Amino acid sequence: MSKPNIIQLSEFDITQKIIESLSNVCTRAVLFSVKDTPKDATQLSKELSISLSTVYKTLSNLEDLALIEVDQFIISGEGKKIKQYKSRIGKVEITLTELEPVLNLYPNKNTND
Repeated sequence: MSKPNIIQLSEFDITQKIIESLSNVCTRAVLFSVKDTPKDATQLSKELSISLSTVYKTLSNLEDLALIEVDQFIISGEGKKIKQYKSRIGKVEITLTELEPVLNLYPNKNTND
C-alpha cells in the first residue's frame, strides 16, 4: 500500500476532526440549534442548558471546522458587539465503508452561501 500524500492526509485529518466533533452531543446540539435561526452564545447557553464557557469552546471549534459562520453582529444595550452564529450545514451523513468512514456534508439552505 502506498504512503498517502499530504493532500490525502489533510483531507483525512479534517474528516476525522469533523466526525470526532460531531460525536459530541453538545456540538451537535449547538450546530443544529443555529440551523434555522442565528443565535448568540448566551442564547445558546440558556436554550440548551450548557455552560457559557462550553458554548464558546464549541462555537470556536465549529467555526474552525467551517461548520458554522458568523451570520451577523448585533449591538447590545451596553454597546457591545455580539456575534450571531448560523450553521453552514443542513444535514450530515457518516457512512462506514471498509476501513474509512465517508463524511457527506450538505449545505444549509437557510444561509447566504
